[in-house]
Amino acid sequence: MEKRRFSELGLSPEILKAVDKLGYEEASPIQTAVIPTILAGRDVVGLSATGSGKTAGFAIPAIEKVDSHKKAVQVLILCPTRELAVQVAEEVGKLSLFKKGVHAVPIYGGQPYERQYRALQAGVQIVIGTPGRVMDHMERRTLKLESLKLVILDEADRMLDMGFREDIEKILSAVPKERQLLFFSATMPHSIQELIKRYSNDPAWIKVEAIAQNAPQVDQVYYEVDRRSKVEAITRLIDLYDFRYGIIFCSTKIMVDELDEHLHSRGYATDRLHGDISQAQRDRVMEKFRRKGFEFLVATDVAARGLDVDDLEVVFNYDLPNDSEDYTHRIGRTGRAGKSGRAITFVSGRELYRLQSMVRFARLKIRRESIPSMDQVEEARANVFFEKLRVTLDAHKFKTYEPMIDRLLDQGYASTDICSALIHLLQGGSPTGEMEKAVVPIAPPPSFKQPAVHASRRTETSMDRPEEDDISLQPIKPLRKDKFDRSSRTGKETGMTTLFFNVGRKHLVTAADLVGKVAGVTRLPAKVVGAIDIHQRHSLVDVASEHAEVIAKKLHGIRIRGELVKSAIATTEDKAAE
Repeated sequence: MEKRRFSELGLSPEILKAVDKLGYEEASPIQTAVIPTILAGRDVVGLSATGSGKTAGFAIPAIEKVDSHKKAVQVLILCPTRELAVQVAEEVGKLSLFKKGVHAVPIYGGQPYERQYRALQAGVQIVIGTPGRVMDHMERRTLKLESLKLVILDEADRMLDMGFREDIEKILSAVPKERQLLFFSATMPHSIQELIKRYSNDPAWIKVEAIAQNAPQVDQVYYEVDRRSKVEAITRLIDLYDFRYGIIFCSTKIMVDELDEHLHSRGYATDRLHGDISQAQRDRVMEKFRRKGFEFLVATDVAARGLDVDDLEVVFNYDLPNDSEDYTHRIGRTGRAGKSGRAITFVSGRELYRLQSMVRFARLKIRRESIPSMDQVEEARANVFFEKLRVTLDAHKFKTYEPMIDRLLDQGYASTDICSALIHLLQGGSPTGEMEKAVVPIAPPPSFKQPAVHASRRTETSMDRPEEDDISLQPIKPLRKDKFDRSSRTGKETGMTTLFFNVGRKHLVTAADLVGKVAGVTRLPAKVVGAIDIHQRHSLVDVASEHAEVIAKKLHGIRIRGELVKSAIATTEDKAAE
């Protein structure tokens, strides 16, 4: 079954805006089929399991049919469980975000009647509920269905299996005769066929077959990770497994931009693709990626479509895809040409239920693992460095420094100490014994310390050892804390020049963001940055005078926190501005 873009389905600007905000660039097969049919006013029988993307398929046209000026229930969605009712209600809320005056409420057992009654009295147009609680409100006359236009039975087979047939029949008998009826079910037992025959009017039958995932060479893993922790988790995994070539899928264009900046600032070679990037630039990025001109492509599904690459090491689902078909398409980009690949998926909160539904629908073979500890990451980094050192020694293709080594030996230094000192310097250490931070990360999430980076990349601050399976760590103390939290103004240190940036507190920019961007983009050590003064709409940053022009030039035109940066040497007026 074909897919179409949402803009081709005859939807209102408000719905298209909400869809764009959610990152849904293209409708799934079930959505492509049912949305125009429902909008045309026909009854529908949808044979599709949870995991196929059907919720948005019926929620979008339901919202479109609502008269926002009429404060009465116009859409009733029946679900078998409270968990599904809440999930559907959340989806409806997101999709109706820009539809002024449209309100929805979930009603289910276990929640006080009074709270639900107040919500219904306030005037809602869409009610999502379990059959038992809907019946209770109907009997109490707190739920009136005289204005109902659309009734949707989600997972009808499960509702019948759970013994809700009698309630469903009472509800369908009580609603107006002139209404639209939608059935969605994974199976079609005789009992559902009877309901369809009795209550629906010439329905359109739409079927989406469950397809087993078609990437047998792909090792599939998922991690339960808090949303704020994903950057830390992905960097640990990249470093642990020494990934060098892969795609990272995000659900929205904004997330693509933000993650690209985060990873780039931490020293990873990345580039991005999404719908707002011009075709010419897209072609350049894709061609460079095919040539392995950078390590990781951060992209949305539509932007990466048609990217023919055979030897990807890994595919990251940084955000869970909309449906199982998108999941299969994503992970199928690795493990090609007879090679093995790896697919890593992050889930948080209720996304776990959606992933489980996708697993059942598409018969996926995916296992759960725990985020690696810092000990594991450090051991992996050491192993990578050891292997490079061993290969270099075996090849015997390196310049010899015997005179220098002899001088050190003559001065009484042990050969093992000389080797250790050299490795220390190669790993980013300073002659005084401390580790220099050539790259400082942007502001870490509140619950995290900073990860170690790939052995071949410059060293960042390592984290304390976490508890097993727990990466929710305390924030790391910023490097040169006096520079991050300094209350004195810029422009007072000798040898420093003040730069002006057009981003500030309004854009949620922090001192660590600015330091990280300077270090990450220019590859200069963090010590070139001095005092930082963040105002509401701009920031002033002291940098070493010898590097000021280079820093201003390289940071001009990049993005910080999603904002396009303008940077320049600060003028007297800039410094005086508040």
